[in-house]
Amino acid sequence: MARRVAVIGAGVSGLSSIKCCLDEGLEPICFERSNYVSPQESSEDGMNRIYRSLVTNTCKEMSCYSDFPFQEDYPNFMNQEKFWNYLQEFAEHFDLLKYIRFRTTVCSITKRPDFSETGQWDVVTETEGKQERAVFDAVMVCTGHYLNPRLPLESFPGIHKFKGQILHSQEYRGPEGFQGKRVLVIGLGNTAGDVAVELSRTAAQVLLSTRTGAWVLCRSSDGGYPFNMVITRRCINFIAQVLPSCVLNRIQERQLNKRFNHENYGLSITKGKKSKFVVNDELPTCILCGTITMKTSVKEFTETSALFEDGTVGENIDIVIFATGYTFSFPFFEEPFKSLCTKKIFLYKRVFPSNLERATLAVIGFIGLKGSILAATELQARWATRVFKGLCQIPPSQKLMAEATKKEQLIKRGVMKDTSEDKLEFILYLDDIAACIGAKPSVPSLFLKDPRLAWEVFFGPCTPYQYRLVGPGKWDGARNAILTQWDRTLKPLKTRTVPNSTKPASMSHYLKVWGAPILLASLLLICKSSLFFKSVRDNLQNRISPYLISIW
Repeated sequence: MARRVAVIGAGVSGLSSIKCCLDEGLEPICFERSNYVSPQESSEDGMNRIYRSLVTNTCKEMSCYSDFPFQEDYPNFMNQEKFWNYLQEFAEHFDLLKYIRFRTTVCSITKRPDFSETGQWDVVTETEGKQERAVFDAVMVCTGHYLNPRLPLESFPGIHKFKGQILHSQEYRGPEGFQGKRVLVIGLGNTAGDVAVELSRTAAQVLLSTRTGAWVLCRSSDGGYPFNMVITRRCINFIAQVLPSCVLNRIQERQLNKRFNHENYGLSITKGKKSKFVVNDELPTCILCGTITMKTSVKEFTETSALFEDGTVGENIDIVIFATGYTFSFPFFEEPFKSLCTKKIFLYKRVFPSNLERATLAVIGFIGLKGSILAATELQARWATRVFKGLCQIPPSQKLMAEATKKEQLIKRGVMKDTSEDKLEFILYLDDIAACIGAKPSVPSLFLKDPRLAWEVFFGPCTPYQYRLVGPGKWDGARNAILTQWDRTLKPLKTRTVPNSTKPASMSHYLKVWGAPILLASLLLICKSSLFFKSVRDNLQNRISPYLISIW
């Protein structure tokens, strides 16, 4: 059984991994290459990776540690300083800082000669020029996504002729130095949208180039509630599993175009491309006001301009910012293990490398998710530490490698699509990992034991507290955290009291009126077998969907 665990990185994933180790009686030692003083301070490579105007895309109730809610007066979406304060509070509350060795770089992680029997690892670290070697029973890699910027210059003919400035969005800090400039931002992710919007206030013109387009989400939904809390619900997830995908896509398209028509704004998804979502409250307004101009993908660069695929030309461009994401690497591993770990298809449930005889290494946070990464990484860490202790089992490496290799071959032959880089469904993935450790809540059981709580679990937002209701790691405060989550959501908004103001009907009011029949139908379906579930879905798809589509 593993006892001594090396945790690589002291970020969001690293902190939860340290705590999970302690919860399971393991001995963590965390190696963090920065000094962990402030996100504003440069890292050891001289590069601060956070632009100052960054605001979280997921609200506080959906992106907190499952047994440590945000303080009620924290804003629902917060800047980096507020979020950093929360991480500090978490680390201090659970006394995690003493397990972290700051300014320490991990040089190599290799199997010990007797790995097949012991599962142990040799870890070489360097602190202030001095190297040290130590043996660990297990390793948790928590280095995150944003280490190596992807700058695909070879995909842009003529870029080397361009005489202006070329940046990656990782280098962007703020709008200083962009006054009066003509800027081209390439890419349409969350970062590209944020950078383009901020620069539109100071630059002479901002062009935003995208190959795919994107659906633009606002942080607030109908009624002003955080959109994450409105759409991330078990009842909605259940309906999504029943309805045919063509019907769901049609409903989604109609709903997202209610605020503004994406095609009119040059944001609609290119035919044949996968749906993509970005969170940005101001991008449509900037396009409407002309401070941002949407463009197709760049075909070619000249010394001062960019030729786009639609034949238009962006003249006199001063600066090009590539918001083209990051490449993933594990520089401390040896080949071929290094390359295998970068292929998500070879990571069992996105956590355990398939080729290890002993499951004593876990990759935490190497995941794309339609929701808070924090909630997922915490569950990954809870599961990994229980696997290390031998309390949870995973299939043997021979079986995992055979399945992954077969899938890889089918993808290469075009028999099946490669979905390894797609973002996973939030509730489905968290439920999957929680089931591995026995922490997935049973909705039917809850309705029998605690109807009020069950109502919030099924019809309310799927907040991380739900995974502390049962099983290992059960938290006594989980029930109260769920029942008071809307209080913490509304608290920072109610800074001005209006006497005798009329109170509009809340969402809970409508649920009380219409929820009973929906609940009854849902429970009946939940209790049915998976065979019946499949039959219902097939019948809907084959018989009902053509009729619905013809109506819409």
